[in-house]
Amino acid sequence: MLKSLHIENIAVVERADVEFRPGLNVLTGETGAGKSIIIDALYAVTGGRTSRELVRSGAERGLAAAVFDLGGAEDWLSENGIEAEEGELIVQRSISADGRGSCRVCGVPVTAAQLRALGSHLVDIHGQNDGRQLLDETRHLDYLDAFAGCAAERDAYAAAWTAYRENEREIERLSLDDETRRRLAESLSYRVQELEKAELRAGEEAELEEKSELLRNAERLREGSSGAYAALYGGEPSAVALAGEARGYLSRVTGYSAELREADASLREALALLEDAAERVRDFELSLDFSPEEFDRVESRLSQLRRLEKKFSVSDESELIELYDTSAKRLAEIEYGDAALDRLEKKRAELSAACRKAAAALTEARRSAAARLAERVESELKALSMPSVRFETALTPLVGEPGFGPKGADEVVFLMSANAGEKPGRIARIASGGELSRIMLALKTVFGENDPVPTAVFDEIDTGVSGVAASRVGEKLSGIGRVRQVLCVSHLPQIAAMADAQYRIVKSERGGRTYTTVEELDREGRRRELARLTGGDSITDLTLASAEELLTAADRRKAARE
Repeated sequence: MLKSLHIENIAVVERADVEFRPGLNVLTGETGAGKSIIIDALYAVTGGRTSRELVRSGAERGLAAAVFDLGGAEDWLSENGIEAEEGELIVQRSISADGRGSCRVCGVPVTAAQLRALGSHLVDIHGQNDGRQLLDETRHLDYLDAFAGCAAERDAYAAAWTAYRENEREIERLSLDDETRRRLAESLSYRVQELEKAELRAGEEAELEEKSELLRNAERLREGSSGAYAALYGGEPSAVALAGEARGYLSRVTGYSAELREADASLREALALLEDAAERVRDFELSLDFSPEEFDRVESRLSQLRRLEKKFSVSDESELIELYDTSAKRLAEIEYGDAALDRLEKKRAELSAACRKAAAALTEARRSAAARLAERVESELKALSMPSVRFETALTPLVGEPGFGPKGADEVVFLMSANAGEKPGRIARIASGGELSRIMLALKTVFGENDPVPTAVFDEIDTGVSGVAASRVGEKLSGIGRVRQVLCVSHLPQIAAMADAQYRIVKSERGGRTYTTVEELDREGRRRELARLTGGDSITDLTLASAEELLTAADRRKAARE
């Protein structure tokens, strides 16, 4: 459950703190006062997309912070190694004026993607455009599947479909006409022969570059190593000879002093190191015996490798080797393509059968759920003042070959008739704005019965609704509020009257700037706000009495459900 929301410098809200209650929380206010900004801030703090336009003009950054009960977020916290403080989940989202931002959960920095994953466990936000989503018939199948709870059947089908599509892609890749196959085979054969002739070896280029560096600097290296060897061992006096002489002096007196014995031990180690260094320098000097032919061979091989790399647009010989392997494999596929295609065609029949079997199980689950969904939605819509409504879930098989697609073998379209005697038709052609809002609310109610997300947010779900229908929507939202926390932005007094907590959003001007504040209303404040919603700025004894009547009736309806 959402316990509180803190907002700083978001749009016209300079600073606001709102404490929310269990049940139905309704936000009301004049059009343009900033009611939806509260929803935008909550959307941001649960991982939604943000932009610099959200930041209040003149401010360096905007901030939204929310405190939640843990709800269903325990697994997410455990997976991300974050500990909640005293059973509360504190989430922050900062947005700077230059477009950058940061996210924190219980003080721990997280990514926007992590915050979005967490937010999906905390809040389910239904915006003003959700009703319009019903017009997109491609979404109807997902609505039905969500109700059917057929995740296992969908997963099984998805696995079968993936295998089928991979096989199809292989068939498409090998299905070439004779001329294309001939040209491709010639190109690949030339490439394979050229790379094979090059006798490529991983790591060779680095070795050659190192050797080339030695060869180009051979004289300087000889001089340096020869001088070093002479100083260490071959010259008179050498470092080794001087160290040996020093040890001779110390050996006569080490019996008299512990410090000298330690010095003698150190000198002994140093002498061994000097002798070892001398041998290594000597060996290196001897290895510099290169011929001019060796230099030409190294440079020629390097030139060959670099030419091949440039020709085939790769960076080193390991990529040339990889290119050789893939080209040889592709050439073999073309040369023996008919046999490979035969195998894939036989596999296609097997995979197609698996898809049909998995799709049939999915169709059965959908068909069973379709009737139940139609019955449940009709029941909810009748409770929302649509007494003559008929709602159908039309499930039809996909047409054409192969008869199944990414989501199975079905097409789903929601049909409805709002009036008695009318044949059900597509929602997009029949439903009015108010009917769309009520259908969406009905669907959300039905789907929400098994929804683990503790808080549902409705941003102007009452669009196009009025009169008795508005009262029914208010009762429905209140009913949802008995099992989940509900936040609702509304313009309707019938809905506001059903609230368990009501907040007024007020916009004002000071010093040429616009400010928005949020205040929780007491009983008298609610009465006056309902009177304003009913009669506008002209609040009279009559509108106040009407508001009191609404509140009293709402209290009776809520008490009757207890």
